[in-house]
Amino acid sequence: MSDQIFELKGNLFTLSVLHLYSTDINLLAEQLYVKIAQAPKFFEGAPIVVNLIEVKNSAIDFVHLKSLIERMSFNAVGVCNGSDEQHKQAKAAGLSVLNYSQDVKSEPARVEPNTSVVEKTVYLPAQIINGAVRSGQQVYAKDRDLVVLGAVSHGAEVIADGNVHIYGTLRGRAIAGAKGLENAYIFCNKLEAELVSINGNYWISDSLQGEHWGNAVQIQQKNESLEISALVKG
Repeated sequence: MSDQIFELKGNLFTLSVLHLYSTDINLLAEQLYVKIAQAPKFFEGAPIVVNLIEVKNSAIDFVHLKSLIERMSFNAVGVCNGSDEQHKQAKAAGLSVLNYSQDVKSEPARVEPNTSVVEKTVYLPAQIINGAVRSGQQVYAKDRDLVVLGAVSHGAEVIADGNVHIYGTLRGRAIAGAKGLENAYIFCNKLEAELVSINGNYWISDSLQGEHWGNAVQIQQKNESLEISALVKG
């Protein structure tokens, strides 16, 4: 019997990426506080990576930056896309350096299925909430869709590993594809959400208040972002 008590393996996890457009840490603190205040529980403890591509070669106080991120209840994982000097300083401040790039023109790598493994897909019936989800409540539909036959109030949160259907007004938070389902959808009869998220990609209220605000919509993930469109198309 082996005495080894651990094993290291590679894996992929969803990380929030903070795209830094200025090196003014105090201004960042002000704006980040406003963002987080809209959905504090959602961001609490979230791992975050700072993308430096827009401030490459600029002087950054990484000790101050890391301290700010942690004061905001994030978990500061590291940085990416900076200069060699920035990466050196980030490491000295206790941040990791990650390789991250996004080229929308490139085709995704093809992964051939492992024919030696047969996966069994289990389809569970949707979880149905016959009424409203009140402020302070959280509903989680594990391995299935979630259907709410009513509104989702401010301060309420609905989560599904599949799709989320809301046949009322969405005022709280809706999270679909919680386990990494990229083609999950959020459907709602009236969009007034604090936050929506699919497969780890999220938008908060001020990003949602466009032409579809207050209307019936469907939300999906496209190109590592979210896309909102009218629920009924003429």
